[in-house]
Amino acid sequence: MLCLDPARSGRRSGYSIGMAKDYSFDVVSEVDLQEVRNAYDQANREILTRFDFKNTGTSLAMDDDLIEVRSGTENRLKAALDVFKEKLVRREVPLKALHEGRVLPAGKGTYKQALNVNQGISDDKAREMVKFIKSLGIKIQVQVQGDQLRVTGKNKDDLQAVIRALRERDFDIALQFTNYRP
Repeated sequence: MLCLDPARSGRRSGYSIGMAKDYSFDVVSEVDLQEVRNAYDQANREILTRFDFKNTGTSLAMDDDLIEVRSGTENRLKAALDVFKEKLVRREVPLKALHEGRVLPAGKGTYKQALNVNQGISDDKAREMVKFIKSLGIKIQVQVQGDQLRVTGKNKDDLQAVIRALRERDFDIALQFTNYRP
């Protein structure tokens, strides 16, 4: 029975000892699309003004989370991709969030490559991560919530160990740890 009257409970405050608190955090894979757009704009300006890209037909096109790189030669296409990646890194967008498609021949002897900006954790990656976390042997619970994971435990140190283990293991996606709730 919970007694809030300090005189009757024999305590100085009106609070009683409850159950142990659960701590939690979310594992997400998010990318700021505005930063991607800014990097795209900077790379596009640089490609238009650089001498080594002149008359090569090199261009970038962006649609939501899909970027297409086109060029007259494979070497110029790779150079344009490097310029774009450099701009992403400067804007602190993780390169693991970028999925590169194959270089394909396009019309009139040109080449193209599609780049996809990955948002969220796919179902396959989520299952792989849950299996990995459970294999650690730490007393925590893991739930898949849409495109993110919720990790819950009674001990903060256990949660820190899970974060450390996830950072050390490469899942080929950019991971962030948010919503840490004590």
